[in-house]
Amino acid sequence: MNFRTHTDTVVDVVYLWVNGNDDHWRSKRQAASNRSSLQDQQDLALYGDVEGRYRDNEELRFSLRALTQFFPNHGHVYIITDHQVPDWLALSDRVSIVDHRDLIPHAALPTFDSSHIESYIHRIPGLSEHFFYLNDDVFFGAPVDLADWFSPNGIYVTWSDDAMVSNEPMRRDATSLENACRLSEQWLRTHDNASIDPAYVHTFRTFAHAPRPLCKSLLFKLEQTAPDMFERVRSTVFRSWDCPTIVSDFVLRWALAQGMAQVRDYRHTYVSIGDDDASEQLSRLARNFGELDFFCVNDTTDNAHADDPRLADLQRALQGMLPQVSEFEISSDRLETPQDFALGVQQLQNAEV
Repeated sequence: MNFRTHTDTVVDVVYLWVNGNDDHWRSKRQAASNRSSLQDQQDLALYGDVEGRYRDNEELRFSLRALTQFFPNHGHVYIITDHQVPDWLALSDRVSIVDHRDLIPHAALPTFDSSHIESYIHRIPGLSEHFFYLNDDVFFGAPVDLADWFSPNGIYVTWSDDAMVSNEPMRRDATSLENACRLSEQWLRTHDNASIDPAYVHTFRTFAHAPRPLCKSLLFKLEQTAPDMFERVRSTVFRSWDCPTIVSDFVLRWALAQGMAQVRDYRHTYVSIGDDDASEQLSRLARNFGELDFFCVNDTTDNAHADDPRLADLQRALQGMLPQVSEFEISSDRLETPQDFALGVQQLQNAEV
């Protein structure tokens, strides 16, 4: 489809969100951890179960502000959660809460591995054929032209600025994205798929933390083509080093190998809050705000305390760049009483998707 001429095309947006500060959710996570076998604990991926993976710094609130500012003509917004609702989220016919139980088989729950959860996103009832998938710490940074994200044959992808990934088997001490690159190469090399472009050459790099333009039909087709990869990532409770993410790597590489994706350069940046120079990274981001197609602000403080000043710096930076309240936030004249708010939460949880 040519998005330069089909400007009325509906493109929905899917987010994964978790509030790791919620006591009930934390009890569920602790119980799951207590049930883990010794082998499961040994197979835990690098940074696979640290606080920073689940901590809510209100990134979703600001990502929705960026969405409203830079892509106001988006379709429906789906927020995938584990029986949670952001307490600031306003009722709207443009947003639905999708509980894990609505997508994932009961026997596989609970899971705390985002790689596992995101492998089901294309099964959201009513989801548009073309959609964006974002983690809540990813933000649009410039007006969205769909022709820059979706090609006539499929989608565009882009590489991260990280160093090259070494060409070797998966490693316990490697990041999930590095191991995902290696696992994808192994599958594409060892499976006889006649539809793979013979000119395809595997690139040993990771993909950028970016909004993912995706096609629902592509994901359904790949789920049938590579059920072993989906079964592998859907076997986890916590992220495992040998079951790395596939939506952020394998899906994109398979699309490249099928001629359904093309590599494109974007103006983007990645901020790691746990780095020693995190404040400088945030300052550069603020100076460049409005000139970037997208950016990611990743909480890499791992198991830092919730009152760590780096987290406050993150929220101040986001508030400074994106001060305008979006349509998705409760305003002072809505849901004013506790009873109204409780009713609103119940309506969101019961919303049809």
